[in-house]
Amino acid sequence: MSFEWVNLETLAVVLGIGYLLLAMLESSLCWYFAFLSTALYVWIFGDVSLYMESALNVYYMAMAIYGWLQWQRGGADKSGVKIIRWTARQHILGVAIILAASVTSGYLLSSNTAAKLPYLDSFTTWGSIFTTIMVAQKVLENWLYWIVINSVSIYLYIDRGLDQTAAMFFLYLGLATVGFLMWKKAYDTQNG
Repeated sequence: MSFEWVNLETLAVVLGIGYLLLAMLESSLCWYFAFLSTALYVWIFGDVSLYMESALNVYYMAMAIYGWLQWQRGGADKSGVKIIRWTARQHILGVAIILAASVTSGYLLSSNTAAKLPYLDSFTTWGSIFTTIMVAQKVLENWLYWIVINSVSIYLYIDRGLDQTAAMFFLYLGLATVGFLMWKKAYDTQNG
């Protein structure tokens, strides 16, 4: 990995941490940080042959715009996006979609490209795609999904020599736990 990528990785990490901290506080400013961080990661991941992660960050850029608009408009009734919970059925369906998409794209990547760790790369990508939608809709359990995805991502990034990104995702594990507790308290308050 070249020195310039390390500098870009540092900036992407700082912006990524800013995104998560602002998301924990339910600040729509988080989406600006998300957009900038993910724009950098498009190139960084492409450079280390994590093609699904690179594509994921293109998606994140679009979702940063969607999330910002969603949180700015305040949801369907314009009264502010409220934290919601999903049913067990919604979660089972979501996990099944993530796993099916991961196996399919993992197979395609392993058969047709030089992608590294194609099944793990696919799992973190499809899990992140699904979970980012949950964040934009303020689904409480998104934080629990992130704990699983971030755990797998740590291994993936260490394997590819992205040590700063792996460290950021280790920090994300703790922050996701705190984020869940903060959003749970807010959910209980809004529904109590």
